[in-house]
Amino acid sequence: MRKAMVAGNWKMNGSLVSNELLVNTILKGADKLLTDSVDVVLCPPNVYLSQICELLKNSSVMCGVQNISLHQSDGAHTGEVNARMMKEFGTKYVIVGHSERRANQFESDADVLSKIKHALQYQMIPIFCVGETLDQRESGRIEVVISDQVLSVLDGLTEKEASEIVVAYEPVWAIGTGLTASPDQAQEVHRYIRSLFSSRYGQELAEKVRILYGGSVNAANASDLFKMKDIDGGLVGGASLKADEFLGICRSSTNLVVSD
Repeated sequence: MRKAMVAGNWKMNGSLVSNELLVNTILKGADKLLTDSVDVVLCPPNVYLSQICELLKNSSVMCGVQNISLHQSDGAHTGEVNARMMKEFGTKYVIVGHSERRANQFESDADVLSKIKHALQYQMIPIFCVGETLDQRESGRIEVVISDQVLSVLDGLTEKEASEIVVAYEPVWAIGTGLTASPDQAQEVHRYIRSLFSSRYGQELAEKVRILYGGSVNAANASDLFKMKDIDGGLVGGASLKADEFLGICRSSTNLVVSD
């Protein structure tokens, strides 16, 4: 069975006061979820990591981070934070390769691979993001783009390492726009991503890899998306800043039943 997962990416949002209210409300709602069937993760900005990890202590909700440095070793890297430092707070997940970082910080596929390996070295689970732009979709290049992004990472991983990552398909044209891929559109790409793992490592491993959908997920569309065979949950942006919306998405994910 693949366990469902919902990860909240807060991006550059939050305050000490609003964070506490949001997390405490989520925790109250999470107590009523079937937490044995869904992993719930919150990824705040680094400056709030200590606060959020403390609030989540002794709960079923886990803490993640939005990025780690390319620099593995400590030293003269002003403004950088590496995986070792993040791990000290008790973080378990890290978002890697998000389209906003690929576009705005010019992160390459090679950078993404390096960060994934760095995260795995410190027993952090990478949430590896891939996705196409609207131009790439309309020009019929979806599979070429997705294949390039996925295989550039798999080429640098061992089979064991590949089995430990989570993938998030985030159509770039749907992020923060209010647009959402239809369930069938999302399923088609999720199925293709799983086929890439299968071709490289075999069907058994591919069926164990969790693939999340990450394009404007909200409480209204989550249920239809999560009914798809190869969609194992969501990487949630704006909706993760609203407790009711986020909990609604989490509730939708508990209906997932995916066999090996």
